[in-house]
Parts: sequence; C-alpha cells; structure tokens
Amino acid sequence: MARIAGVFNHVNALKVAISGFEALKTETTRKTNTKNLNIRLKNAVCDESLRNCIATTGELKKNRLRLVADVELYNKKDESSYDSLLHYLERRADLEGIEIEKSLDGAFAFALWRVEDDEVLIARDILGIKPLWFVHADGFAFASERKMLEAMGFPHAILLEPRTVLLYDIKGDRLKFEHRAFFSTKPELSGDMAMLRSELLELIRASIRRRIPAGEKFGVLFSGGLDSTLIAYLCKDSGADFNCYTVAVEEPGMKVAEDLEFARHVAARHGFELRIKRLRIEELERYLKEVIPCIEDTDVVKASVALPLYVACEFAMEDGIKTILYGLGTEELFAGYERHKRVKLEEVGEECLAGLMGAYERDLYRDDVIANHCGISLRAPFLAPELVEFGLRIPPVLKLHNGEDKLILREIARRELGLMDVASRKKRAIQYGSNFLKAMDKLRARKGYRYKRDYIRTFYPARNINLGCIFNSGIESIYALWLMRKAGYQVDCLIASDSTSASAFTSYMPEVAEQQAKALGLPLIKEPEPERGNLSAALREAKAKYQIGGIITDVSDDEAAKDRIERTAAEEGLTVLSPLWHINYETELRLALSLFEVILSAVPVEHRAWLGKRITSGDSDIEWLVKHRGEYQTLVLNGPMFSGRIEIVAREGDVIDADTATAQLRLRLVVKE
Repeated sequence: MARIAGVFNHVNALKVAISGFEALKTETTRKTNTKNLNIRLKNAVCDESLRNCIATTGELKKNRLRLVADVELYNKKDESSYDSLLHYLERRADLEGIEIEKSLDGAFAFALWRVEDDEVLIARDILGIKPLWFVHADGFAFASERKMLEAMGFPHAILLEPRTVLLYDIKGDRLKFEHRAFFSTKPELSGDMAMLRSELLELIRASIRRRIPAGEKFGVLFSGGLDSTLIAYLCKDSGADFNCYTVAVEEPGMKVAEDLEFARHVAARHGFELRIKRLRIEELERYLKEVIPCIEDTDVVKASVALPLYVACEFAMEDGIKTILYGLGTEELFAGYERHKRVKLEEVGEECLAGLMGAYERDLYRDDVIANHCGISLRAPFLAPELVEFGLRIPPVLKLHNGEDKLILREIARRELGLMDVASRKKRAIQYGSNFLKAMDKLRARKGYRYKRDYIRTFYPARNINLGCIFNSGIESIYALWLMRKAGYQVDCLIASDSTSASAFTSYMPEVAEQQAKALGLPLIKEPEPERGNLSAALREAKAKYQIGGIITDVSDDEAAKDRIERTAAEEGLTVLSPLWHINYETELRLALSLFEVILSAVPVEHRAWLGKRITSGDSDIEWLVKHRGEYQTLVLNGPMFSGRIEIVAREGDVIDADTATAQLRLRLVVKE
C-alpha cells in the first residue's frame, strides 16, 4: 500500500505535494504515532525548475520512467508489485499512450512521468479498486485522496474514471483523455448449470488463492452470509491461516444483530476462528469523528457501511493482521440487489454491468480510504478480472429464478460445497445485519436531531453548509452544481440571475430554467420583477426560505465577476464557492460534455449553422467551443441529477440580431420511468 501525489507547472511543487501527505495524519497519528504508519513520505523527485514533482509513501525509481504507484498485483509472484508494474510499463513505454490490459490482476493507481517526453500518464485498474484524483487548474495535480488535493490548495478535484487514462503534456499544459474498453455481458456463456458452476467455482478458488498473503495470518470480513462464508470456506480448504472478523452493536432493548447470530453459528459449524467486536451505542460517536472525515462524505448509507468496516479493520490491526479479504462484487456480478428483480430478465445483465461500472465511486473509494487509514490491505476476490468477465456473461436465468437471487452462487454453496446453512440466507446489507444503522438512528435521536444526515454532517464541518446555486441554463452552472453535489455538499435551491456576468451569453431564459429546475428537483428563486439584475434580492429570498449559508457560482476566470458576486454575497452573510475557478477550459468542457446532453442555444450570427447542434466531448466540437469561448450559450437537456429528459417540442424560429442567433425553443420535461 502507498499513497501518491504529483504537482506540475506549479510554483514550489514539492512543498505543495508534501502538504497533501500531511493531510493524512490524524490527531491520533500526531499524538501517538500508532496509526497510519504508511503515510510517511518516503520518496520524491523534482525537475530542475522545481515546478514539477512526484512523491510517494512507497517506492520510486528515478530513471527515465519515474513511477509512483499504489499497487498490489496478485498474479506476479517473482518480484514486488511495484517492480512488476514498472517492468510492465517499460515494455510499453514506446507506444502512443499505453494500453493497460484488463487481465492485469490487481488493484493499482499510478502516475508515470516520462521525463524525455515531458509527459505524465495517470491511470487506475479497470474497476477502480485503488483511487486517484486529479485537477487541471493552475497547472496539473493528482493524489490518492481528495483530502490530499484539498490540502495542496486544489479544493475541487475530480475522481478519475477507471476506464480513462490521462496523458498530461507538461509543456503545453494540456490533457488528453484515452478511453479503455470495459467488460461486456455478451456473448452469453453457453453450457448447462453444472458446467458453469464448476468453472465459476474454480475461478473463485484461484482468485482467493492469489489474494492470500504469503507467510502471514490474514482476516476475512465475516457476516455468516453466503459471500463471506464462501470465502472463509475456500480459505480453510486451501489450508490458510486466518481469522474471521465480525462486528456488531449490542444494547439492552435492541434485538441481537443478525450477523452476530449467523457468524457464531456458521463459524462453529465449520471450524472458523471467529473474532467478535461488540460496541455500545455511546461508542459510535468516537468512531463517527474519525470515519466521516476519512471517507469525506456525509451520505447516510456510505457512513453506515463505513462504520462497521472501520471497526473491523481497526480490530484486525490490533491483532497484527495486515490483510483482509471481503465479498464486495457479488451483488453486482450475480444480481443480488432488489433493483435487479425490478427489471426484465433480459435486462438483468446490463443492470449488473451498470452497477459494477459505478462501484468505484459508490463503494470502492470509501472502502479503500477506510482500510488504508487502518493500515490494512483490503482485497476483493470476486473482483478478479477473469472472474468479472465470466460472471457478467452468465445468463440472467442462472442468476435470478423464482425470486431467488445469486442463484448460481447459492447452487455452488449447496451442491459443490455442502454449505446448506448459508445457501438460502437472504441478503442483509452490513449496516442492517450489524445493527449499525439502527444504532446511528438511536444516537441521532439522543442528540436531538430529526434526521440522521443532519447529525452526520456535524462531523464534517467543511461540508456542513446548505448552498444555493447561481443558475443559468448552460453547461457551466449545471456542471458546477454537479461538482459540488459530488463533493458532498447539500444544495437546497437554484438562484436564476442575469447579474452574475457581463456577458449576455450567460443570461438565463426563465421558461428553460423552470423546466431544468423541475428536472433537478430543486426550487428556483428568480430575481424579482421589475428588479431583474438585483442579485441581492434573490440571495435574501433564498436565505430566508432555505437557510442557505453559501452559494455556488460557475465563474472560471473573470476576476471582476467573481469580485462582484463575492461582495454581494458578503453583504448577505453568504460564503461563495466557485468550483470552476481557473480550471483549464478545454478540460472542463471534456469532462462536462461527457456527462450531460447539451445543445447550442445561441451562437455568433456568422456561425448560425451551429445553432441547435448537439455538442459532445469530441475533438472537433471542443476545438470550436474553445475558439469561440464567451460567444455562445448552451442548454442542458439531460444528464446525472436529472429526473427526466427535457425534450424540444418545437423550434419556433430564430431571433437574429447584429451579432447573435438565438433559437426560440418550446420544451417539455419527460420524466424517466
């Protein structure tokens, strides 16, 4: 395990990078030096300008290819994971970009500085088990955790999508995005159930064997359910030395945690060595103080999953355990969630695929930072590439049948392994089976909060603020809103304003803004008539109605506009957050247009042919948009956060003046099923 960071085209790059590693040190670390032993900066290298630097808590070999990596490779036994990855990349160093094979079995995030080419390449494993964040503003920077980049002075970082490889041109200060092919559900596997069970079992066995650390005792996160029992059983069958770890909340008057009952029963029956950690409700607050800043998120579900994982990792660490195996991935691979039952059988495969593609953001970042904080290598056998490729292609009828989910996995437990006691146990998410979510609710009530989310936000002061978003219909304001929501901020309203920019191209169209507000599920505050242009009045209304403490703007490089908004907001006692400030415009467009469906609603009159055009992140569109920055207006029709797609019912002519062509559109919102 390692943490990595890099800074390019930035003054005092090494000093900036070091500040990122300092952010990983908790108060416990500073006082006792007993936790986070892996966060000490070990290696760093800069160029002669001191404006370019990479740093790591792990290895760094200073040759023509300078590699920093958080890497664990499981199918390379003759050398270290770092050396294996370095040699793998060296063999591909002369290629245009680097093709990283899906079959590389492991978890990794790395940056490769190709000194002779003045180029930096950053990438992750295809599933995103290891995290990597980046920002392209005032130079380029990357780091293993978002909190590192925030400490380095880059508060609005982007989590690298695992299917994307970034190539940064140091001299040109430009990013190139290379996309990698993901797994597929097609063609479906042929053969009968017995044959596919046998093949799947061998893949699971092989993956577990590769993830068992050589010569040391390890742990299995254990609930007594299907997934964890399969792992424990196959570990024991291989002769490995391990403990099972179960954590639960116990309190007088509370029902005994289901995971605790099952874990004790199953462990006793199969001879697993079981370690149990019981907590009282009053102990949870101490853990929340560490967990919430660690995962950088106040989402109730994420917090309730992170808590038992953190307690288990800490418990295992106290036993001297360095590696834990757990069952993440089975629900997506084998259709274990209720949502898989709600789609047509022929759509189950695509639903599994979509869930797996989103796991890096939903589950894997949370789990990695928790484990790393405790000095634990957390390994997911069901996410081995060949197992994922096989599992996604299993016919849906072998995953769901007569109301039973994960059918083929349950049949392996019954028929191949004789695990009748767990084969039929229904899925219970860890936060429910361990009583942690129920305990959080009781603790919330004791502290006098109406909602769990409000209580949890008190442990992350940086996000404990309600925001309004200065809003027009264009991609910039909606992308700024999306970034702040992804960062964990609560946004309570939109504030439509004509007064936030000197350019007419950023003004909003009221009827369009209303449709978008409905799609986003947020109330819309308008500058009062006849005071259009009076931002103060709109801010006062938003503050009175929704108790906002700050506003989001889409200002990126206009100092005058930023100063004007900040002065107006300060008069109303509001903080201003500008997530697009100084972000490279080309990079901003590529990221935003890869997420949202956008058209041009106003263009220079000499480019009228572009009016109404759907714009994408393709090179030709990006080139035109960058060249004509500030001369066009966009309209967002669909994307993440939208409850439905805004459809153009009719284009009722265009308004042409001396400089501008503007499309007159009649719109309607079509809610998604």
